[in-house]
Amino acid sequence: MFGCIVAGRLVQTNLQQVDVNKYVFELPAAHSINHIVVFLLGTIPFEPGFGATVHLLWPNKSWQMLGALSNDKPSAIFRLKAAVGQDNEAQADAVVAELGISIEPVQQIEQQLQQMQEAKGGQSTAMVLAGTSGGAGGVALQAAKRFGERTMQSLFDYAMSFATRPDASMGLFGSGAAVQVLPVKAFEEWYNTFLRKIQRDPAAVMQ
Repeated sequence: MFGCIVAGRLVQTNLQQVDVNKYVFELPAAHSINHIVVFLLGTIPFEPGFGATVHLLWPNKSWQMLGALSNDKPSAIFRLKAAVGQDNEAQADAVVAELGISIEPVQQIEQQLQQMQEAKGGQSTAMVLAGTSGGAGGVALQAAKRFGERTMQSLFDYAMSFATRPDASMGLFGSGAAVQVLPVKAFEEWYNTFLRKIQRDPAAVMQ
């Protein structure tokens, strides 16, 4: 249901369900992570009235909320170094953090987002958040929404261009199965190209 990509790494598939409606990604070498993308895979949407909160657990720290996902805003980019802080960033190379995802009612998510915004003085580590607001904040969220939609559409279009039907040589899938196969290399190539664009001209990517 969920996926995540750490900048400079392959797509992570090590999602673990730890409780009812609660999931965790392990983030090895967490000290080196700058940005992380969390997204719905698109195979299973949230039930009506539900979304998910995204949290970070750093060793010897409490869970910290980063933002949220919903069917309307199915992806988010978080800057983990902003969430962790300089002191924790300087810890040993073997640091393993956890990214937690909790499926909750939309009303509870909106309350948690409001509390997070107030605690951060109106700022957030997420570029795409669930929820809407008016004024300048609403404009920023709309821009972030467009960015997330374009990014995920770009990934989808690029990855699907590599989609193939399985054949007998692929073993478990069998020949003629009603599925399509996507090579992991497609995601890696798309991500590297996208990262180069961000490094070359971040403003242009956001437009």
